[in-house]
Amino acid sequence: MKHIKISAGLAHVNYGRIADVVKAASDAGVDYIHSDAADMHDLQNMKLMGGHQIIAGIRPETNLPIECHFYTVSMDEMFIEQIYQAGANMLILPAEHFIGAQLAYIINWCRERKLKVGLTVGCYTPLCFVEESIYDIDRLQIVTHGVDETDGKDNWGWRKSAIDLVNRARKLIDEKNPKCELAIDGGLRADNMEKLIECNPDVVVLSSAIFKDPDGIEAGFKKCRTAIDDAAKKFNLE
Repeated sequence: MKHIKISAGLAHVNYGRIADVVKAASDAGVDYIHSDAADMHDLQNMKLMGGHQIIAGIRPETNLPIECHFYTVSMDEMFIEQIYQAGANMLILPAEHFIGAQLAYIINWCRERKLKVGLTVGCYTPLCFVEESIYDIDRLQIVTHGVDETDGKDNWGWRKSAIDLVNRARKLIDEKNPKCELAIDGGLRADNMEKLIECNPDVVVLSSAIFKDPDGIEAGFKKCRTAIDDAAKKFNLE
């Protein structure tokens, strides 16, 4: 049975206890730590969070790879050097903002530092934005949440169009760059993931499903781990 990795997203945590929650998630058994960061352009409700200062602070608390998922419209070598020095292992950027020569420079700068590179296909962003870059990235991350069944804060549902998008992303990766991870992110909980797990992702990014479980972080992780493994077994994922 395929082991689908869990990345613990820090979007919905108490930043006053950030070291404690990262250690708790690591001890529970997650595979990656996923630090969401945002500037003044995207995600106005979560701006200025999760950047290199946070990564530097949590790096001593875990031996797991740390991903910096940055919602921004610009990126330069100085920022890449900052997150590299802080101890990040992957930089993930929004595909709708990064195409052309700018992305080529970013990929080269990351390769020089042995940082992995990912691109996120956000809500209503067409998959064609990554058709050229898919050969050179380490992760394609599909944002699966939508506008329905959400309070705009902690509770999000995933949009039904996500199934088609994730299936097409899986086919693109398998044909063009099988080493690239396929990740799904947004609105995912232990009780609603099965149909998206059937699409055969490699990574599931979870935040409130783990960190805001009423029974605690370890219990939240175990519920999600069981749901993912049960679905992988059900659909014979290898």
